[in-house]
Amino acid sequence: MPSKHALFLFAHQDDEFGVFAEIARLLAAGDRVSVVYLTSGALDGGPRPDRNAESLDVLGRLGVAASSVHFIGEKLGVPDSKLVEHMPAVLAELAALCHRIGQPELLYLLAWEGGHQDHDAAHLIGLALAKSSHCLPQTRQFTLYTGAGLSGPWFKLFAPLAANGEVMARRMSWTERLRFMRYCFLYPSQAKTWVGLFPFLFLHYVVRGTQLLQPCSLARIHEAAHDGPPLYERRGFCSQEEFFRAARPFIASSIGHVKELRP
Repeated sequence: MPSKHALFLFAHQDDEFGVFAEIARLLAAGDRVSVVYLTSGALDGGPRPDRNAESLDVLGRLGVAASSVHFIGEKLGVPDSKLVEHMPAVLAELAALCHRIGQPELLYLLAWEGGHQDHDAAHLIGLALAKSSHCLPQTRQFTLYTGAGLSGPWFKLFAPLAANGEVMARRMSWTERLRFMRYCFLYPSQAKTWVGLFPFLFLHYVVRGTQLLQPCSLARIHEAAHDGPPLYERRGFCSQEEFFRAARPFIASSIGHVKELRP
């Protein structure tokens, strides 16, 4: 069977932890994997060579060549937490990149789950690419974290939303689980974040140990990810209303208008 080109879109360096197992599976099957980061990873849009190096190290351990990793968010100076304000430029740069490296046959996106505003913006950019590349049926979203059903700063890790469709779960071997957990200690610049994430990742790996994926839908983005305010609003990063206000023109021009976005 001919190899396929799989493209992973991440908002930030370290988002790859949500799909360690899928990246490894694709490479083992002989498929070609490309990775793109859509923000610079810095709040001011400046370069973060430390974060880049960490992700390149982890991806290299998975088998992804450094030449297949692209930091277009850094090239464009897109600030961490502000991706929704830069989506047209990022999509244009992404389209140009795909023209050079080849259109994806498999596409992987951060889930539409209201966890981080950049994750939801990356989902929108990915859907626009999926539509233009005619690969929506082969596009999958992966969950990182969401605050659905919770309050305050609390969140759930690896908790797919039912509204996002059927959950495709693949069980990881214990060798894979131990290997991937070790990778989580290779992001020293994000140590504070990982203090909060790792206990939940450890619990998921020990109890379930599954790689979780879901299909994607153009219609789904015309509604809020879940009832109640999203986690990013509860944490004071961005209100849902502000996100939708910035997202509407991009959706109308690059994805297609179905109905009014409803917070």
